[in-house]
Amino acid sequence: MKQRRDRGPLPGFGLAGGTTLLYLGLLVLLPLAALVWRATELSWADFVRLVASDRALASYRLTFGAAAAAALVNLFFGSIAAWVLERYRFPGRRLVDALIDLPFALPTAVAGIALAAAFAPNGWIGSWIEPLGLKVAYTPLGIGVALTFIGLPFVVRTLQPVLRGLEPAIEEAAASLGASRLQTIRHVILPEIVPAAATGFVLALARGLGEYGSVIFIAGNLPMKSEITALLIMVRLEEYDYAGATAIAAVFLLASFLLLFAVNRLSRSSQRTLREAPARREAGR
Repeated sequence: MKQRRDRGPLPGFGLAGGTTLLYLGLLVLLPLAALVWRATELSWADFVRLVASDRALASYRLTFGAAAAAALVNLFFGSIAAWVLERYRFPGRRLVDALIDLPFALPTAVAGIALAAAFAPNGWIGSWIEPLGLKVAYTPLGIGVALTFIGLPFVVRTLQPVLRGLEPAIEEAAASLGASRLQTIRHVILPEIVPAAATGFVLALARGLGEYGSVIFIAGNLPMKSEITALLIMVRLEEYDYAGATAIAAVFLLASFLLLFAVNRLSRSSQRTLREAPARREAGR
């Protein structure tokens, strides 16, 4: 006779697991399955024609290019911001740390209107930079600015726990052994933060690919020039071209799954780094 397991005070795996699967199935899996099913109703020739049209390809290039560029900018400046917030204590630090989360709390439409107003030719920033020949609002550059704004927290918040676990004593030990600052960054700090930094980059990239509200107000939305893929899907729906909207959405669904796979792999590497950090600190002592 098998020994009965002790039952805890809260519901066990059966109830909790079933609730989780039901919740995910109804809210996530069923809508995605419906999208895939609708896309399979198209013939291969029609699917290729819809997703490889000149207008669709132009929107892919702009969306993926702007999202990747914004994620790279956030990777650089977000790493610096995370380092400053974790390594230094200064007046207003809590305020700066709270402002990092502002893009999370701010409605995307509000963010888009604010950015468009600031970078418009008569805006606070646009009135200064446009005489220099730099136009941001209603151009593809404006899309990059909007995606940079909404993607910064992903890099900072992903890097902060790793930097918090990386004690300054390790850097001091490297300096005491004769390592220069560049060598310390290259051989001590970068190996520790690369998995987390890559995770933040992919998260910012994924967020940028799916962004809509903050972009359409500053992009100009000109077909073949400043039209993002999410807007093109909306245009197809407004034209009652459900086949075209479904086909383009299926392409983005595939890209989302690939990014999700990359995030999961990178997250495991980052968590392994955090678990091994105490052992490395003990070895360093």
